[in-house]
Amino acid sequence: MTKLFLAVCHLCFLSGFAIGGNGTLAPLDNWHQWRGPLATGVAPKGDPPIRWDEKTNIRWKVAIPGLGSSSPIVCGDQVFITTAIDTKRMADAADLPKADPRFNKRTNAPNTYHQFVVFSIDRRTGEIQWRQVATEQVPHEGHHPTHSYAAASPFTDGKFLYVSFGSRGIFCFDLGGKLQWKTELGLMQTRLGWGEGISPVVHGDTLLMNWDQEAGSFIAALDVKSGKIKWKKDRDELTSWATPLIVSPHGRTQAVVSATKKVRSYDLATGEVIWECAGQTTNVIPSPVANDKVVFCVSGYQGSAAYAISLDAVNDISGTDKVFWKYDRGTPYVPSPLLIGGRLYFTQSNNALLTSLDTATGKPLIDRERLPGLSSFYASPVAAAGRIYLTGRDGTVLVIKQADKLEILSTNHLEDPMDASPAIVGKQIFLRGKDHLYCIQEK
Repeated sequence: MTKLFLAVCHLCFLSGFAIGGNGTLAPLDNWHQWRGPLATGVAPKGDPPIRWDEKTNIRWKVAIPGLGSSSPIVCGDQVFITTAIDTKRMADAADLPKADPRFNKRTNAPNTYHQFVVFSIDRRTGEIQWRQVATEQVPHEGHHPTHSYAAASPFTDGKFLYVSFGSRGIFCFDLGGKLQWKTELGLMQTRLGWGEGISPVVHGDTLLMNWDQEAGSFIAALDVKSGKIKWKKDRDELTSWATPLIVSPHGRTQAVVSATKKVRSYDLATGEVIWECAGQTTNVIPSPVANDKVVFCVSGYQGSAAYAISLDAVNDISGTDKVFWKYDRGTPYVPSPLLIGGRLYFTQSNNALLTSLDTATGKPLIDRERLPGLSSFYASPVAAAGRIYLTGRDGTVLVIKQADKLEILSTNHLEDPMDASPAIVGKQIFLRGKDHLYCIQEK
């Protein structure tokens, strides 16, 4: 085995899942969470097609009702995806959530009931195995025109499915669709009413939810068997959308949470802050990624910031040598970075300008090079078999070679706008469009 593969496998084992057998999840054979088996955007055992269109290499295509921008996850022969469906059924005035006058919002809350729905889809055929309405409610705020009420990706440990609809509740289902528990953490008040989108992460018997909002931000650890709160810590932060990253580099499991004021690492067992580091931009959305020694945190709204931080840090490390390097150009606003082969790949803001940094030095190998055929991104890049897949908002996917210079392998287009990030398992890549979920496989 190469040192790189050993390192990524090390992180994978730290996710708390056994390998194979007895109903346990084999992470490298699945895409069980947001950003894939290693939380880096990489499918180490994946080898999906390089070329496709609406008539070529489409194994199946299934319509998904409602509106959602969450990414699909895959466990065995099940594909899980969430959506929010406007029933058009009007709520009585007395049942409408009351607006909080403390917050300036640029969106209007709906006055109709929405169904918050989870689908299990047969990976082999595209047939819907089950459909569960987690809850039916009237949302208390609107969302950005390019956002949705179903933006958080599910998580599975191979036995249960964990779904966050944010203010609507956190839900646990068995893989047959039976509800196990539901927990409500309150109504989130997001910046300008742009909406919610932080995905749940699970390690062992703990589910972690970050709850950054305009007032009263916190992070909470829930028991995966009951949904009861194990600990809850206040956070001095405003709204962010970055999903936490759980790692255990030195035997102490920590959750790294990126946000505007500081990146913080929490002890997963107690909620104690292990280390913190200032320096990110406003409206942090990209999720951190890590190897076995360093975590990389990026953000790109009203500024640019990429930090490489030692995972053995303690206390406030702002401006210290525990920050190995910083980079201040071309970082992403919405998409998360891709970590593969000693390289950190990301696009500038939401634009089609690609940068690749050497993770050891922070030096650029590709510096804001334009990606032809693409205009804008919300989806995060993914990689497999020495290739990187970049999904544009118009349904165009550019496939490039994993290399230190831009080498285009193919340009593919589907007739469905795409904001969700792809999932890769084996010979398949799953792409969620505005109206459909596609399974693409070589024929």
